[in-house]
Amino acid sequence: MNFNRSLFFWALLLALIGWKCSGAGGKPVLEKIPFPEDNPITTAKIAFGKKLFFDKRLSRNNEISCASCHQPHKAFTDGLTKSRGVNGQTAMRNAPSLLNSSYFKSYMYDGEVKTLEEQVLVPIQDHLEMGSSMKEVIQKLSKDSEYQQLSKSIFNRELDAYVITRAISTYERSLISRNSRFDKFRAGDKQALTVDEKAGWILFSEKLYCTKCHSGPDFTNYSVVSNGLYTDYGADAGRFRINGLEKERGAFKVPGLRNSSLTAPYMHDGSIRTLKEVVLHYSKGGANFPNKSSAIKPFELNDLEISQLVSFFKTLTDTTTIK
Repeated sequence: MNFNRSLFFWALLLALIGWKCSGAGGKPVLEKIPFPEDNPITTAKIAFGKKLFFDKRLSRNNEISCASCHQPHKAFTDGLTKSRGVNGQTAMRNAPSLLNSSYFKSYMYDGEVKTLEEQVLVPIQDHLEMGSSMKEVIQKLSKDSEYQQLSKSIFNRELDAYVITRAISTYERSLISRNSRFDKFRAGDKQALTVDEKAGWILFSEKLYCTKCHSGPDFTNYSVVSNGLYTDYGADAGRFRINGLEKERGAFKVPGLRNSSLTAPYMHDGSIRTLKEVVLHYSKGGANFPNKSSAIKPFELNDLEISQLVSFFKTLTDTTTIK
């Protein structure tokens, strides 16, 4: 796809993703993608950011791109327990989905990064992931005449860290996924879900009250808490690594559930393989850990109810953006 055709594609996409199915009778309601004042969204910037997102020169050995760990067909994850970085190294954590990241309140499992622009820097400089530096990346990409031309035409400046972080983050903001069968159901199409899927939604929202943590359009309250995955978190103690506060040991950001049928394995370390196993973890009330959220309590479901709950999760799948 050449750049002009790419611009046409993103212009069309941008027109479409400004709408979501959420009104009475399923009528769409205009919803603009949020963005910082210093980085407005344009179709040209999205297209430029996409080129950078798939460019392996961002890594030290020119073998790893952003898309290596965030693959579109896997809802922008990689299907691995923990991602693979330069020279086959194992990253610290499981790769989270980037879909709907424009709406997130914070980034990374610790919730310590507040903007997408800042988040772009993390994997580039992580020695286990891309293993590079912004200085090295700029030196390589500055030799690309197309990139230089795009940088000047879009940002009115030479290619630098400002351009790279803002272009990639703009592309990531364009990755909207809010057109699942459940969205159609909530918009008024009562035939969008099966009887079992509707039963799973009732279990999720009313019987188990999972919406206490997995609420809102993206099924997360964005908090950073412990879900009692372990009694001892070992080397990866979650947000404790950032502030050294004992009350934050074992605390990780609550993930959104959209497209969860495509993003296995689960948890920050990819230690749970299936959605059914996720349900079983929570049904046991999690491990006996001092900082475990008070919302994590044991519950009982029969086999049919477990199946219905998993069926509901699958209704949150939306492959529009992925394709």
